[in-house]
Order: sequence, then C-alpha cells, then structure tokens
Amino acid sequence: MSIAWNAFTPWSALTGGVMIGLAAAILILMNGKVAGISGILAGVLKPFNRNGYWRLSFLLGLLIAPTVYGCFSPLPVLQIDAGVGRLLLAGLVVGLGTRYGSGCTSGHGVCGLSRLSVRSLVATLTFMGAGFVTVFVVRHILNW
Repeated sequence: MSIAWNAFTPWSALTGGVMIGLAAAILILMNGKVAGISGILAGVLKPFNRNGYWRLSFLLGLLIAPTVYGCFSPLPVLQIDAGVGRLLLAGLVVGLGTRYGSGCTSGHGVCGLSRLSVRSLVATLTFMGAGFVTVFVVRHILNW
C-alpha cells in the first residue's frame, strides 16, 4: 500500500471530522443522546419505541447525505476486494462485536472519548487492536 501524497486532501478530512463532531455535540446537547450508530439502529428496530422518529431521521440523513453530496461533486469510486460471503461474515462479526462491546466506533470512539470515558477508551483500543490483528492475519497469514 502506498499513499498518493499528491491526492492528499486534509481540508475535506478536517471538514468531515468537524461536521461529525458538531452533529454528535448537537445530538447530546439537544436530546441527551449519544450518536452511536449501532444504538440508534437498535432503537429503530425495537417494536413500539416511542422515540424512534429521531432515530429514523438520523439514519435517513446518513443515507441521504451522500446523495446530496453527489449532486455537487463526483462520489469516489468504491472498490471492494471481497466476495459476498466475506462481506456477510465481516458484517456478522462486527455486529457481534458492537453488541459485546456495548457500542460501536461512533459511540465509543467519537462520543465516549470526547466525554473522557475510560470504558470507551478501553473499548476503542480493543476494537482498533482487533482490527489491526484481523487485517494482519487475513492479508499476511491467510493471504485472502
């Protein structure tokens, strides 16, 4: 893997990070809710959930935002070097991890760390470490 430094765009990365931080801050300040995507999705899937509307709106915003962006700028070309089976297995493992870890990268890594939560620090270090080990095993030992 190599980095194309001539295509490095720190301003778009900084803008995206600021927007994620602002959205998380607004949600917690206005609603007292953490912007953890796995928790938001779990709340939408619960039957008879009284506060499911804001959750559904949040998730729809995640789906609509790239469409709006695509109206003004070309979307990046995606290349996924895995078959459907691997993607399903990866999704299952990530889903189980978010349940066992009581949250996902957005909940622990963005919101939890910004609140100086020790539990979120441990969770973030754990799933980042697990990701590093998984990539190493899959790419260098199993040669997938």
